[in-house]
Amino acid sequence: MPADHSGTWEMVSNDNFDDVMKAMDIDFATRKIAVYLKQTKVIVQNGDRFETKTLSTFRNYEVNFTIGEEFEEHTKGLDNRVVKTLVTWDGDKMVCVQKGEKQNRGWNQWIEGDQLHLEIFCEDKVCHQVFKKKN
Repeated sequence: MPADHSGTWEMVSNDNFDDVMKAMDIDFATRKIAVYLKQTKVIVQNGDRFETKTLSTFRNYEVNFTIGEEFEEHTKGLDNRVVKTLVTWDGDKMVCVQKGEKQNRGWNQWIEGDQLHLEIFCEDKVCHQVFKKKN
């Protein structure tokens, strides 16, 4: 079974987030605020079922999913689109594909030691975020 992602994770780095947000057509003001935020992720994993919250002082976002089951996601915490989302395992890495207006959109997430790595991509832009486990 893949790694347990459960826990509270605090952001330690956020590389290239502005470029990914530009690719998603997120407005200038929101981008300028978002790049300076230190996000906290709260993940509850029960087998292949995930409840996730991304928290910040500016905006919170919650998404719940089951690995291997496509669902409709309203990305109101990001770019306010409706996308078809599918998350699968590739070894110990979660791989998310989001189908909608934007090409090559999604994310990859994995754990190394006490750090959670998240790559967010849209079109030809990639952001790499690192979170450290709090508990």
